Amino acid sequence: QVQLVQSGGGLVQAGGSLRLSCAASGRIFSSYVMGWFRQAPGKEREFVAAMSWSGIGTSYADSLKGRFTISRDIAKNTLYLQMNSLKPEDTAVYYCAAKYVSGGHYNRDAYGSWGQGTQVTVSS
Repeated sequence: QVQLVQSGGGLVQAGGSLRLSCAASGRIFSSYVMGWFRQAPGKEREFVAAMSWSGIGTSYADSLKGRFTISRDIAKNTLYLQMNSLKPEDTAVYYCAAKYVSGGHYNRDAYGSWGQGTQVTVSS
């Protein structure tokens, strides 16, 4: 299993952009699925985006498609989430995660490792 350390959160104005990073200690194998989730105050943790480390499969929450982009740097063993056109409703703690076994990539319970979370706050 991998350990995940996140960075890149912060405070931005509506319409701005942020890039979140998730660095893994331990090799991420091509069979793994890497995902991003977020949790806003008073809400359950929800799916944001996911991809196979092989790069052939990518998935997004329907409401975020077109604004958020998930990617990876194989050499750096790092996962990214590029967030553009940010809205106040995007304010949340964002988590990266790794899934090692079968299960829906949108399902938080299917993931075996989690980053520590990073706060993203979007002001109006």
